[in-house]
Amino acid sequence: MNTFNPIDSIRQFFWNKSSLSVLILINIAVFLLINFLGLGLWLLKISTAGSGQGLSLVSIWLGVPASVPGLMAKPWTLITYMFVQEDFLHILFNMMVLYFGGQLFTNFFNQRKLVTTYFFGGISGALLFIVFYNIFPVFSDALPVSVAIGASASVLSILVAAATYAPNMEVGLVLFGKVKLKYLAIFLVILDVFSIREGNAGGHIAHLGGALWGFIYVTFLTNKLQSFKALRFNYDKFKKSIFGNKRTFRKTYVNQRPIKDEDYNKLKVEKQQKMDIILDKISKSGYEKLSKEEKEFLFNSGRK
Repeated sequence: MNTFNPIDSIRQFFWNKSSLSVLILINIAVFLLINFLGLGLWLLKISTAGSGQGLSLVSIWLGVPASVPGLMAKPWTLITYMFVQEDFLHILFNMMVLYFGGQLFTNFFNQRKLVTTYFFGGISGALLFIVFYNIFPVFSDALPVSVAIGASASVLSILVAAATYAPNMEVGLVLFGKVKLKYLAIFLVILDVFSIREGNAGGHIAHLGGALWGFIYVTFLTNKLQSFKALRFNYDKFKKSIFGNKRTFRKTYVNQRPIKDEDYNKLKVEKQQKMDIILDKISKSGYEKLSKEEKEFLFNSGRK
């Protein structure tokens, strides 16, 4: 009888070198670098204080500034800030949510889209942070010294993206049991909205920017697919109006044999019906209830 070994599971996860594991490893590596460097400077009695925010000089150098002139001087921070965490609890929470959200995300989309969501979610969060601090007077005093760090915007972007695609999918949470993914995402977004006034306003605003990107990105992807379907239907209808019901062949081959339009359309319909059945099953029973064949079908569909 095989017993679950968490160490082997973690080793296998990082050994696979997926995009998700690489993102987590980069965050951990930057965290260790910042803290080891800070320890070395402390031992040498070299000051590492960066600003009134209590951040080290390294984090100030890698974090994205709220001021536009500061951003112009350090444009790379739009990318680097989303890998910077100084506190252990900060990186622990972010990496746990990244792993959780990333696993959900890759059930529906490929690894490339995961990386795209991470980076553009982080950039969206940084830009919203900068816009808010430059527009609203309440931030005018803090504007010159405010810096944002952390992967939270990118992480929330991935989680919201998964929730947007499969809102009724149920996930198991400690103390809460099974919760629909949409309710979890909505709760986190509302929590950030009401936390802006309570402290770390820049961080919570950046989170909202990341969530916004995740929602828009997946909405665009799904609507784009539907738009293409509508266009292809109209194109087929147009061909029939010109050429009648004459049978035409696509330049698609399986074992060197052409596929007729009618057969191609039938296969597409059957595939979509199977996808709808699987998503409905996920919303009712959860992803873990899918068979191996259904999981492979879902994974292969998301890669395309």
